[in-house]
Amino acid sequence: MLSVTQLARKTGISRTTVLYYERAGLITPTNRSDNGYRWYGDNEIKRLETIVAYRAYGLPVSEIASLLEHNDTITQEVVLKEQFNALELEIKKLRQQQKAIVLLLEQNIQSEQEMVNKDRWVAIMEAAGFSEQDMHNWHIQFEKMEPQGHEDFLKSLSIDDDEVKKIRQWSQQPAQKA
Repeated sequence: MLSVTQLARKTGISRTTVLYYERAGLITPTNRSDNGYRWYGDNEIKRLETIVAYRAYGLPVSEIASLLEHNDTITQEVVLKEQFNALELEIKKLRQQQKAIVLLLEQNIQSEQEMVNKDRWVAIMEAAGFSEQDMHNWHIQFEKMEPQGHEDFLKSLSIDDDEVKKIRQWSQQPAQKA
């Protein structure tokens, strides 16, 4: 025989949850002592383990009560298939929500890129403490390491092709020391 606390520990749930299941009519103690303590036997332990398993499947307490009452494989199979289908639907909805968030994030990124133009980028660089010489060195390194990436970046700042060409040529010239 186990007390409420011992039963809770054995099944990996809280004492409060055991008492909740008792109030819901899912489990009853084998007996009560004179001082009001609840005691549970092997049948109640097995029943509570079954309840815990059903809850782990996401079944609501009301359906668990029905399953325990009927205790037949056909009813159990029907309920579990319904729960499986409900979970599939929930997963589908969650995936749709994920896709919507990804699309929104992509739109925000594109919007932010469109909002950053040459003047704004130069202002950001200056605010970060870059001098004209530092910016030139930055372009030189970018051009040297990733020529196509450098060109793509310049175009993303809404710089026309002629100016992109000039900046890339300027980036290929050695930086002058201050």
